Amino acid sequence: MAVIGPSGGGKTTLLRLAAGLVWPTAGRVETLGLDTSRLSGAALRSLRRRVGLLHQEGNLVRELRVAHNVALGRLGHWSAVRALWNLIVPQETARVRAALREVELEERLWDLPDTLSGGQQQRVAVARLLVQEPELILADEPAAALDPRLGRDVVGLLVRASRERGAALLVSLHTLDLLDAGFERVLALREGRIFWQGAPGELTRGVLRELYGAEYRTLHLDELALRGAAGDRTP
Repeated sequence: MAVIGPSGGGKTTLLRLAAGLVWPTAGRVETLGLDTSRLSGAALRSLRRRVGLLHQEGNLVRELRVAHNVALGRLGHWSAVRALWNLIVPQETARVRAALREVELEERLWDLPDTLSGGQQQRVAVARLLVQEPELILADEPAAALDPRLGRDVVGLLVRASRERGAALLVSLHTLDLLDAGFERVLALREGRIFWQGAPGELTRGVLRELYGAEYRTLHLDELALRGAAGDRTP
């Protein structure tokens, strides 16, 4: 599912709530069948192990090589001793290599993050998600800091990986050109509430104008190619 909406509409907050990083001030949030506000300690750590979170930036540890950074996706599965040992000798290197191969970066196993381009760093972050093996993947505008081609590559990786692994995927998007990257549903948020939801092909320019308001022009949404016939008929 893609999550869209104007700035301040609640996209990032929704993902943080789903990940159990913040708690609701009213109501309840269920993630993978669990009420996040009732979890703490080992139960909360168990949930976070099942949920993978990808930020706008790769959030790689600059001082650690790619192998170490990718292996960090296994932290929730390791003891404290093994986690500390990973800082010296990367653990589960076969799994790490396989994940890097999937994102076409196996040859950069021993490189430092600063030697990689922005797109490569984001793909390393995707590899870290893959070794985590989450049941739910949450990605907060993962293409925002990348050029259009690289952004499409990263989102395509996420969609393909989630399908192959049977994981749920929720991606907040700033660039609506990526709605055709394989999403089955679109959720539109405005002022923290559901404004619209449906299949990508059902989204119309009328919905987008009302959803984005003053941002509609600045985002050049008149130039967006909509898949649905209803969207194409709307000038």
